[in-house]
Amino acid sequence: MEIKRKAKGWFLSFFREIFVYHNSSLEFRAKLLAAVIGSNKVITDCEKDLLLEVAQEIYPEDIARVDVLVNTTKEFVSKIIENNGLNVNELIMSINQDLKEVKRFHEKIEIEQLKKFLVCVDDEETHITQVRIIEYLENTIENFNKIR
Repeated sequence: MEIKRKAKGWFLSFFREIFVYHNSSLEFRAKLLAAVIGSNKVITDCEKDLLLEVAQEIYPEDIARVDVLVNTTKEFVSKIIENNGLNVNELIMSINQDLKEVKRFHEKIEIEQLKKFLVCVDDEETHITQVRIIEYLENTIENFNKIR
């Protein structure tokens, strides 16, 4: 049963633009998570466990979406780690562009969920980078709420 679920998750992740309802929202959330996780330059077991936990919080009734969110986030993180056409700064710029284009995405930013990942790093420099990413997102939300 687990193999079937993973295969379905992989399939949906690969073809998410076609088969996944509100794919852009899911992909935006994956970018947020990947920005924090990817700044670590490695995905630890702690981060993998928290990623699954957060995905289940976001989509408690939909295991397929949980799997797609986890796989999409890992895909972004892998691109960052492997230096495969994506780095954290580019991802932040992409998030910023998404926020400008789709105003409802501001509501998708869950700061407390992102802060959970801070416990997974021992490196002070990575911790500072993660805190700055989260602070940037907090400021973005505050500025958006002022404009409303």
